[in-house]
Amino acid sequence: MNIANKLTVARMIMIPLFLVLLLAPIPLGVLGGESYRLPVSQLLAAIIFVLASFTDWLDGQLARKYHLITNFGKLLDPLADKLLVMSAFVAFVGLGRMASWLVILILAREFAVTGLRLVAVEEGEVIAASKIAKWKTFSQMVAIILFLFNNVPFGLNGFPLDQIILWIAVILTVLSGIDYFYKNRQIVFQSK
Repeated sequence: MNIANKLTVARMIMIPLFLVLLLAPIPLGVLGGESYRLPVSQLLAAIIFVLASFTDWLDGQLARKYHLITNFGKLLDPLADKLLVMSAFVAFVGLGRMASWLVILILAREFAVTGLRLVAVEEGEVIAASKIAKWKTFSQMVAIILFLFNNVPFGLNGFPLDQIILWIAVILTVLSGIDYFYKNRQIVFQSK
């Protein structure tokens, strides 16, 4: 197994650790002062998430630079990304920090595009990630990081920065889904 694939596997292993730190009431103390309070377990969850997100970028860089692209990586890398991001979004719904309809919209897009990719593979085609999809993933990860620091006062003119980035992520999610289906409409509407 090459280094890029090891990073992908490491990212998948980090997901349960991230979720335990985020969701389990682990009494590790609290950071902050009068204006905000951040549980240490939540800070550790944020660190794990940032590390896992970094492995997403790093494994792609290494795979392309050193020609380490494998079928294992093609399968597991996008799966690991989706598991990481979707588990965070679902956890935030459970914690009451995020509206469920937004997360359902994001999940629906992910399932739809994954289905489109599966149909394309059956037709012998590979659908690469588009630029807008890469921006979508980046904005989702930034939104998650900001939501992990939900009690820390980040904002623009009184509007919480986590909400701004989340809306950008949702818009990019919808646009990238439309983009995938439009660019690959021949796969969807072909008749044999």
